[in-house]
Amino acid sequence: MTSAGPDPAALVDLDRYPILDLSTPEGVALVARTRASMAATGACEMADFLTTDGLARCLADGRDLGFVAHRSRGATTPYLEQPGPEWEADHPRLRRNPFSLGAVAYDQFPDSSPIRALYEWEPLRAFVAAVLSCDVHRYDDPLGALNLAVMTDGDVLGWHFDQTDFVVSLALRSADAGGEFEVVPGIRTAFDESYARVGGVLDGVEAPEVLPNVPGTLLVFAGRWSLHRVSAIRGATSRLMVLFGFDSEPGTRSTPTLQMSRYGRTA
Repeated sequence: MTSAGPDPAALVDLDRYPILDLSTPEGVALVARTRASMAATGACEMADFLTTDGLARCLADGRDLGFVAHRSRGATTPYLEQPGPEWEADHPRLRRNPFSLGAVAYDQFPDSSPIRALYEWEPLRAFVAAVLSCDVHRYDDPLGALNLAVMTDGDVLGWHFDQTDFVVSLALRSADAGGEFEVVPGIRTAFDESYARVGGVLDGVEAPEVLPNVPGTLLVFAGRWSLHRVSAIRGATSRLMVLFGFDSEPGTRSTPTLQMSRYGRTA
């Protein structure tokens, strides 16, 4: 994938994040820091990943694109599934949480988009792979490979686990109030679902951590194992968040059902 947009190197603070050459001492140190953060918390926040000008250009791009976002709302379980009949009525597998937001699909980003140029930039993909210590591929999905999440007054994203091992996001704008990214890191593992703790979070017994995610921050997040949500948005300013579609396996593509729910169409 290549884009006719601006040079992504002009958007990123390469002094702070020398991702063009990760073999330099500075690049090696950066990768070591990010890997240590992932190992400790399942997340790595890179504040000021964009320069001031880079953030301004991406934010202007996001504001323009936000008008074409497809709106969806409903309620789903923390496991993003239709649960079977084997669970007790109060089991976390059956608990539903509301969601409402808008989404701009990959094919709606023009070739001139700086956000698209950044996603299609090989040094960013290589850096994410280095952070995660694994192969990383861009999604093979004309709708889901790159998204802009647009959350306006009253929107919320309820407690859930991701269905992929990791998510890469770029914060562009915070809401006037609300919109906090709340996380309970590593609450489950491949061997222990920790249903009692999950239920405690859903009941408000266990308090989550809040990741600041200030504009300009790049976040790599192991969302499959950490329960998380975005609290309700308040105010006239929409929350704008870019979601980069990367996966450890090639050929990742959303199901037609998910495409229809998120974008109002299939591809």
